Amino acid sequence: MYDAEVERRSPAEQSTLDGAAYARQIEYLFANSEFYRQRLHAAGFRNAASVGPLERIQDLPFTEKDELRATQAESPPFGAHLACNPDSLIRVYSTSGTTGVPCYIGLTPRDLNMYATNVARGYTAAGFRRGQRIAVGFNAGPFVAGAVYYGFDKIGCNVIPVGTGNTERLIGAIHKLGATGISCTPSYGLYLIDWCKEHGFDTRKLGLQNMITAAEPGGGDPMIRERIETAFGCRVRESMGIGDISLSVWAEDDDGQGMNLAARGFVHVELIDPQTGRNVPWEHEAQGELVYTALDREAMPLLRFRSRDHVVVNMRPNPTGRTGPRIRCIGRTDDMLIVRGVNLYPTAIRGVLADFRPQVGEVFRIRPRVRGVAQTPPLPIFVELGPTITAEPPGLRERLSNEIKTRLLVSADVQLVPYGSLPRDTYKARLVDYPAADTRSDA
Repeated sequence: MYDAEVERRSPAEQSTLDGAAYARQIEYLFANSEFYRQRLHAAGFRNAASVGPLERIQDLPFTEKDELRATQAESPPFGAHLACNPDSLIRVYSTSGTTGVPCYIGLTPRDLNMYATNVARGYTAAGFRRGQRIAVGFNAGPFVAGAVYYGFDKIGCNVIPVGTGNTERLIGAIHKLGATGISCTPSYGLYLIDWCKEHGFDTRKLGLQNMITAAEPGGGDPMIRERIETAFGCRVRESMGIGDISLSVWAEDDDGQGMNLAARGFVHVELIDPQTGRNVPWEHEAQGELVYTALDREAMPLLRFRSRDHVVVNMRPNPTGRTGPRIRCIGRTDDMLIVRGVNLYPTAIRGVLADFRPQVGEVFRIRPRVRGVAQTPPLPIFVELGPTITAEPPGLRERLSNEIKTRLLVSADVQLVPYGSLPRDTYKARLVDYPAADTRSDA
């Protein structure tokens, strides 16, 4: 363990420490954050004392990503959200700007050290070690993913930055430099398998020992994990962060049964019902959306920040000695489709496909007929046949449709397509696209 004292700390002791840190952070917000001073005043809280202890955090308003975008648009470049002197920032990262305008994330030296510490905890748990050569398949540049390198420095890894967009360079670096570890998205891990096959590389001879996946759900999916581990002969573990909070907030260890809270002491995490906003108890197999509150942040602290990540909880004791809940992300609430009143997370389709291997592969696309969350059945789902299947097996389409209906309660129009015919993603997989959708609909 990188921080054994923290990672093995009893939940009761951690709760006491978090309560004290929360009180200090609330004082800091009232003193330094115009954004939260206004929001808390509007919600009826005059000062830090009126906010009360951590046990009453559910009384406070949520923070939404759109509110952060709005304050930066009104008061560029950082908005009223910045709670420190801009001169104290040493890094300014940005989001990808998928809505058209990137959102900036400023970090002080203390903040950056927190990001790096969480990476060091999480990647150590996943099996990365001092002196190990690691190829990094994430693009750094202006994006917050670049902070991962500071975490590798804390571990003492020998890092080989490559990023996406040049797979030949990445495979060459692994092969020639003897890298035994790799960090990438699960989609890119799958892409590498097909790329190596097409270019005559024996994946087993690359010598990879461990892979950590992040940036999207999938690394913990049994179907994807088995495919990657079988192809490369390596162990796959997953990590999950959120740029505004930290990298590697969660990371998986040797036990492989879900991601531990690597950001212990830096972040308080709630589980809520995404529909009602009410808190959900941290019980075994509970499901809900993660909500984050910074406990020790200077530049851009966040209070009850809605992640939109939907998770299932594992409360079984961890044989590694790590304490606290573990989670598996099963999708994002803003990716969810509603098919005649039934909530469907696209990643749930993989669980059905796993039972039909090797007749089908792991690549699929949902292609709704209209844009929007609400969909009328049957839902069009395109599924690739397995790599060794050259013709559609009789009755397979019907069996898949029936199983999706039985398990997910959604009527599907399953279309089987040849292996390799659906797009491959070298970063995040897009499981839902709208090539034939009516763009005029807001259904």
